[in-house]
Amino acid sequence: MADERPTPERADEAAVSEEEAAASELEADLEKLSQLESERDDYRDMLKRVQAEFENYRKRMLKEQTAFVDRAAADLVEKLLPVVDSFELALENFETADSEELENVRKGVELVYAELLGVLEKAGLSRVEAEGKPFDPNVHEAVMQEEGDGDPVVADVLRTGFTLKGRVLRPAMVKVTRAAG
Repeated sequence: MADERPTPERADEAAVSEEEAAASELEADLEKLSQLESERDDYRDMLKRVQAEFENYRKRMLKEQTAFVDRAAADLVEKLLPVVDSFELALENFETADSEELENVRKGVELVYAELLGVLEKAGLSRVEAEGKPFDPNVHEAVMQEEGDGDPVVADVLRTGFTLKGRVLRPAMVKVTRAAG
């Protein structure tokens, strides 16, 4: 049987082989680390681009929404300009009108008022019908109340309420009474 004891030459070879294996493993780990760092940098760059794109999108949407609101307001104002013209004409006639013509000026103002309400109604404005209706705190603001028994009912409207396309803009200011039930 051959002697299997390590010789100094074999020990040196084994040590060199272990060092080569460790160096090879270290080189593979460094290469993998380098690859992971590269991936990390790519992801970081991609994240920065996505964040910048999102910020640009947000700014663009805000600018578009502002422009849309401005166009809508301009459209409503443009529709109201004839009403302004009519009011100016009525005011001019009011200053020079004698007592008989005042009735005609009053009728003119009523027509202008109707014209104004027409423009606003076309834009979606509607009155809150309140008088004689059951009190609803969603569309009525009670500022006066008469005591009694029963359910609260709107007895008098002190200020008209309005809704715009179904949403309450201003509740009707009302006096409430309690109907006998």
